[in-house]
Amino acid sequence: MKNILIPLLSAVLLTSCATVNYTYDGNAFKKSMRTITQDDLKKNLYVIASDEMEGRNTGSAGQKKAGEYIIKQYKEMGVPYPTPMSSYYQTVPAEFLNAKRGKGLPDSENILAFIKGREKPDEIIVISAHYDHVGTQNGVVYNGADDDGSGTVALIEIAEAFQYAKKAGHGPKRSVLFLHVTGEEHGLLGSDYYSENPVFPLANTVTNLNIDMIGRCDPANCGKDYVYVIGSEMLSSDLKKINEAANNKTTKMELNYKYDEPNDPQRLYYRSDHYNFAKHNIPVAFFFDGIHEDYHKPTDDADKIDYNALQKRTQLVFATAWELANRKDRIVVDGKNNR
Repeated sequence: MKNILIPLLSAVLLTSCATVNYTYDGNAFKKSMRTITQDDLKKNLYVIASDEMEGRNTGSAGQKKAGEYIIKQYKEMGVPYPTPMSSYYQTVPAEFLNAKRGKGLPDSENILAFIKGREKPDEIIVISAHYDHVGTQNGVVYNGADDDGSGTVALIEIAEAFQYAKKAGHGPKRSVLFLHVTGEEHGLLGSDYYSENPVFPLANTVTNLNIDMIGRCDPANCGKDYVYVIGSEMLSSDLKKINEAANNKTTKMELNYKYDEPNDPQRLYYRSDHYNFAKHNIPVAFFFDGIHEDYHKPTDDADKIDYNALQKRTQLVFATAWELANRKDRIVVDGKNNR
């Protein structure tokens, strides 16, 4: 009896002490990334960017309907809202939305979902996308499939991948906040509100990965396997290296840094929700496909999305977030090339 029990006990102890392989070569990552599929992205985008959502203008009935659909996805995959909150909604009051531009916007909501870290739960990786668009104009619906329906559905898929890992016993070491912001089209208002009223202290926010338009190509790059990455070395010399390593190990796309040029006339570093984290000295990376012919036009529809490109870009953001969430050390904030 002793001779049988001792080997069995040793095996149990060895199993309990085994560590999860969090590298890109490990099954934990590979199986999780495979949950990000073109079929799921397409299914969700055809809902988010449908006429039923009436162009998702900030605070509109259509945007609220889109928000309900987003929350339904999180509930079905078992991803909760942050424990300090009473629901998935962070109300952004009309008073705040109209303070700068006075457009008569009603109350709106950011939507937050959260996966708590296993080892360093107080350190937060924020992945964001805006789910508003410009509504209807002269009775025509502006569906905003790329802007930013593509980022919205990418965020849902990334959450599903992390949740898959968690259910398999490979949850992230740091916490991951999935932040769908409102009011981007009216001046980055939802992310501004979050940065002034954070659910978790900004001092504990490791980085923000922001996704705004990743489903199309611009005229200079159509036919290429690419994505623009903006701001990844402005505040941290680690973040760009981590993103490049993730790309080299997984999607192997061309990473285009055109918009990091200090004299960029588009000033895109300042024009999406990541900037409301960057201005608080939080390292950011903004993933973007460029300005295409349907930008802010009623022809930005789900049937024009390149779902292969959308999948690969979503997988790259997930791979980057995976390393940020599971690496031993928090990335440095050393202000390299800040502007």
